[in-house]
Amino acid sequence: MAIENVQQLLTEQLGKNAGTLVFDSSSGALTSKNFYCVYFPVTSTITALGANNVTDATKLQVEVPAGTSLFMNITSITISGGVGIGYTE
Repeated sequence: MAIENVQQLLTEQLGKNAGTLVFDSSSGALTSKNFYCVYFPVTSTITALGANNVTDATKLQVEVPAGTSLFMNITSITISGGVGIGYTE
Protein backbone atom coordinates (compact mmCIF):
# COMPACT_ATOMS: atom_id res chain seq x y z
CA MET A 1 0.00 0.00 0.00
CA ALA A 2 1.71 3.11 -1.22
CA ILE A 3 0.22 6.49 -1.97
CA GLU A 4 1.18 7.25 -5.55
CA ASN A 5 0.13 10.90 -5.65
CA VAL A 6 -1.84 13.61 -3.89
CA GLN A 7 -4.99 12.90 -5.92
CA GLN A 8 -5.03 9.26 -4.77
CA LEU A 9 -4.56 10.34 -1.15
CA LEU A 10 -7.46 12.82 -1.35
CA THR A 11 -9.69 10.25 -3.06
CA GLU A 12 -9.07 7.75 -0.28
CA GLN A 13 -9.49 10.32 2.50
CA LEU A 14 -12.85 11.37 1.07
CA GLY A 15 -14.02 7.75 0.95
CA LYS A 16 -14.41 7.79 -2.83
CA ASN A 17 -12.52 4.53 -3.30
CA ALA A 18 -14.61 1.44 -3.86
CA GLY A 19 -14.70 -0.74 -0.77
CA THR A 20 -15.35 1.78 2.01
CA LEU A 21 -17.45 -0.07 4.58
CA VAL A 22 -19.53 1.40 7.42
CA PHE A 23 -20.23 -1.14 10.16
CA ASP A 24 -21.61 -1.41 13.69
CA SER A 25 -22.24 -4.13 16.27
CA SER A 26 -25.09 -5.59 14.20
CA SER A 27 -22.58 -6.31 11.40
CA GLY A 28 -21.08 -9.12 13.47
CA ALA A 29 -17.51 -10.27 12.97
CA LEU A 30 -15.93 -8.84 9.83
CA THR A 31 -13.37 -11.31 8.51
CA SER A 32 -11.19 -11.65 5.41
CA LYS A 33 -10.88 -7.88 5.18
CA ASN A 34 -7.94 -5.78 4.05
CA PHE A 35 -8.53 -2.42 5.71
CA TYR A 36 -5.59 -0.02 5.81
CA CYS A 37 -7.52 2.24 8.19
CA VAL A 38 -10.56 2.01 10.44
CA TYR A 39 -12.04 5.28 11.68
CA PHE A 40 -14.46 5.48 14.62
CA PRO A 41 -16.67 8.62 14.40
CA VAL A 42 -18.29 7.84 17.77
CA THR A 43 -17.08 6.13 20.94
CA SER A 44 -16.81 2.44 20.06
CA THR A 45 -15.82 -0.81 21.76
CA ILE A 46 -13.51 -3.17 19.89
CA THR A 47 -14.06 -6.76 21.06
CA ALA A 48 -11.87 -8.56 18.51
CA LEU A 49 -9.13 -7.37 16.18
CA GLY A 50 -6.84 -9.17 13.78
CA ALA A 51 -4.03 -7.36 11.98
CA ASN A 52 -1.10 -8.53 9.88
CA ASN A 53 2.43 -7.72 11.07
CA VAL A 54 1.22 -6.22 14.36
CA THR A 55 2.51 -7.43 17.71
CA ASP A 56 -0.14 -7.76 20.46
CA ALA A 57 -3.08 -6.41 18.45
CA THR A 58 -5.32 -7.86 21.17
CA LYS A 59 -4.26 -4.95 23.40
CA LEU A 60 -6.45 -2.79 21.17
CA GLN A 61 -9.59 -4.61 22.31
CA VAL A 62 -10.75 -1.59 24.28
CA GLU A 63 -13.22 1.27 24.14
CA VAL A 64 -11.86 3.92 21.79
CA PRO A 65 -12.96 7.56 21.88
CA ALA A 66 -14.76 9.26 19.00
CA GLY A 67 -12.33 10.38 16.31
CA THR A 68 -9.92 7.46 16.70
CA SER A 69 -8.23 6.13 13.54
CA LEU A 70 -6.29 2.86 13.44
CA PHE A 71 -3.78 2.69 10.60
CA MET A 72 -2.64 -0.91 10.07
CA ASN A 73 -3.47 -3.90 7.88
CA ILE A 74 -6.66 -4.95 9.68
CA THR A 75 -7.88 -8.35 8.54
CA SER A 76 -10.75 -8.83 11.00
CA ILE A 77 -12.65 -6.71 13.48
CA THR A 78 -15.69 -6.96 15.75
CA ILE A 79 -17.23 -4.13 17.74
CA SER A 80 -19.85 -4.38 20.47
CA GLY A 81 -20.89 -0.74 20.38
CA GLY A 82 -20.39 2.30 18.21
CA VAL A 83 -19.64 2.64 14.50
CA GLY A 84 -16.57 2.00 12.38
CA ILE A 85 -15.64 2.97 8.85
CA GLY A 86 -13.17 0.63 7.14
CA TYR A 87 -11.10 1.85 4.21
CA THR A 88 -9.55 -0.36 1.55
CA GLU A 89 -7.42 0.50 -1.47
